[in-house]
Amino acid sequence: MAAGGDGPRGGVNREVQSSSAGGNKGTQGPGGRESKVRLNKYLADHGVCSRREADRLIAQGRVEVNGRTAATGCKVTEQDSIAVNGRQLQGKPKRAVLAFYKPVGVTCTEQDKHAEKIINDYVQYPVRVTYAGRLDKDSEGLLLLTNDGNLIEAVMRGAHKHEKEYTVKVNREIEPPFLEKMAAGVYLPQLKQTTRPCEIRQTGKYTVRIILTQGLNRQIRRMCKACGYEVKQLKRVRIMNIRLEKLTPGKYREVKGQELEQLYREAGLALCSQVTRQF
Repeated sequence: MAAGGDGPRGGVNREVQSSSAGGNKGTQGPGGRESKVRLNKYLADHGVCSRREADRLIAQGRVEVNGRTAATGCKVTEQDSIAVNGRQLQGKPKRAVLAFYKPVGVTCTEQDKHAEKIINDYVQYPVRVTYAGRLDKDSEGLLLLTNDGNLIEAVMRGAHKHEKEYTVKVNREIEPPFLEKMAAGVYLPQLKQTTRPCEIRQTGKYTVRIILTQGLNRQIRRMCKACGYEVKQLKRVRIMNIRLEKLTPGKYREVKGQELEQLYREAGLALCSQVTRQF
């Protein structure tokens, strides 16, 4: 069924008709009317994925509203029946945020038949969680895993300039021009983009500590290569206020208490106790 039509055969309308009054009550708008929100925001608010990923799922025809393929930009309420990949959103799980130490050799994906090792091989958590920002297969260190799509969106959006800290070992002795070039920003021809200035500090003959405020694909490896160096080891040790601390490869811990509250403050989000629905 086409996703963009307005008639009976064209998928749901942009203003989706609510299901029967016997369903779950949603948020009430002015005059007692139930307020509607865009479907991508609804999916993010309910812990499915980020808004950007929700847009992709909708465009691919993988989201249904009241049994009909959803249209990009449609609006829904809590009374509507929402399914993603044929699975109904349901339940009221608690919000979950995990700090996970991704080992070298693990691919940041949930399902990939070609990947030798994936995150789900290490994280068996009662609530479905997904990653907020990737690490490439050859890198290790901190990943945030969560069922909060709004947190994923906030952490991954480069415009927010959230700090991510790394320890890096390169293939030859570090010289001052390398540090100066990296700190000032490096033009990456593959991406046709110059990186933002970053903090970099030498910690050894072959090692540095780098703080980035953006997350371009394989950014540090590309930056080092452009400066004549090759990365031999790369570990992410911090995302915003969350630190790797004493985690060992393949292990995770729950982020909670003041640490969780600070994470949400830095992300510019209100901390609620629950994600209303989960698939």
